[in-house]
Amino acid sequence: MTIVVVANPKGGSGKSTIASNIAGYFASQGRAVGLGDLDKQGSSELWRKLRPPAANAVHAWPCEDGKLPKLPKGLSHGVIDTPAGLHGWRLREILEKADKIIIPLQPSIFDMHATREFFDLLASKSKGIQARARWVGMRVDERTLAAGQLHDFSQNLPIERITNLRSTQYYLHLAAHGLSLFDLQPHRVEKDLAQWQPLCQWLST
Repeated sequence: MTIVVVANPKGGSGKSTIASNIAGYFASQGRAVGLGDLDKQGSSELWRKLRPPAANAVHAWPCEDGKLPKLPKGLSHGVIDTPAGLHGWRLREILEKADKIIIPLQPSIFDMHATREFFDLLASKSKGIQARARWVGMRVDERTLAAGQLHDFSQNLPIERITNLRSTQYYLHLAAHGLSLFDLQPHRVEKDLAQWQPLCQWLST
């Protein structure tokens, strides 16, 4: 059983985008995957409900009152989308159950400042958490000043970066239909799948 937690206390960081596409990746690999949504907005759960019957199945992982229950029987993989502002005992409980922790981070000074404390918190817990955590640059255009600032910021982080993902309308269009990059023909999203490859490899180890 593998549990992947997508977390960042900063709202609007791209958690639902990452969580839904990770679930889509596991489903494309023939895994019995459940997607849980602890956020009251319910973006990941909406995505799952919009998923067409012909797509590889992503099963429900019901989370009531913000609590994380055991992964339903018959499922081998679980992905959890967490809310903004997650902290305290709820955060500790979820991190303890995670085999992999993914932290999405956008290249803006506000996002970097707001997320730095979370990185330090993870690092202070134990080396075990550091080994289970990676961060992903979201909506990164390598040609911009913001991308350079993100690179500079990352030099002193206690958590390793696994990849950067570019800004593309694919994520928005696919989300509206309950689909992920991994539901399309690879040649249509070749550039994006190449960016996802390091993350997919790490998730599969």
